[in-house]
Amino acid sequence: MGVDSATIAARIAVGFLVGTLVGLTGLGGGMVLLPLLISVLGVPPIIAVGSDAVINCITKIGAGALHWRQGNVSWRLVLNLAYGSIPGAICGVLFLGRLRAAYGSGVNDFLKIAIGILLIVIPLAYLLKRSPVGVEAGIDAILATKFRFGITLIGFFAGILVGITSIGSGSVILLLLLVFYGFPPALMVGTDIVHAVILAGLTGILQFGFGNVDTVLVGCVLLGSIPGGLLGAYLTRYLPSHRFKQMLCTILVVVGARMLWVSVAHAH
Repeated sequence: MGVDSATIAARIAVGFLVGTLVGLTGLGGGMVLLPLLISVLGVPPIIAVGSDAVINCITKIGAGALHWRQGNVSWRLVLNLAYGSIPGAICGVLFLGRLRAAYGSGVNDFLKIAIGILLIVIPLAYLLKRSPVGVEAGIDAILATKFRFGITLIGFFAGILVGITSIGSGSVILLLLLVFYGFPPALMVGTDIVHAVILAGLTGILQFGFGNVDTVLVGCVLLGSIPGGLLGAYLTRYLPSHRFKQMLCTILVVVGARMLWVSVAHAH
């Protein structure tokens, strides 16, 4: 089925808006893009989740490569996260597949509720987050055996969330690492982005296999988000990104609450 020019233009515009906001604030693209795909463009949630995973992977490749070149990536930490996140993502996508097989289009109602909850919890946690007390720990000390399981557990939890909703490959892991471990900020962000490429890439492939990816939608959003990301990064010199983060988190909480309210009311 063909897509009309107005729909293509709207998708590119949404991509541009999301790219600009992500470039400006650094907040997770999936968290910003997903509610727009569902609420503004009217994309069925299961297709939005699958397509978002692919978009997430592609948009983070450039940033991941840049952080790697700058020495901001710990491959030991990436592996520790991946040991949990890869099986977690597989479980999440398979669970979503079982839900779709059992409930058909009813899976979209479940997704709206799950996404609504995440859009409330993650931005609130981001606004309330506090760095760990004490001296910033060294990477080798943190990756000692007694810590390894905790990092893998964070990966597993985030993997399940990404498999089911496509939200969490960056935002959830970054928040949990920040709260529980004292990594240097640049290293944490760089490692998180590279890990997100792997996690979102695997999830995207699995979602594609289940027929949950709209390739035209992916192409249109990327067409807008790439220049948008560059504009957002450029604007950080002139605009207070901290204030924008607070505003964006507040908006996401409101959007999540509305999505949750409508979904729960519709379910009764």
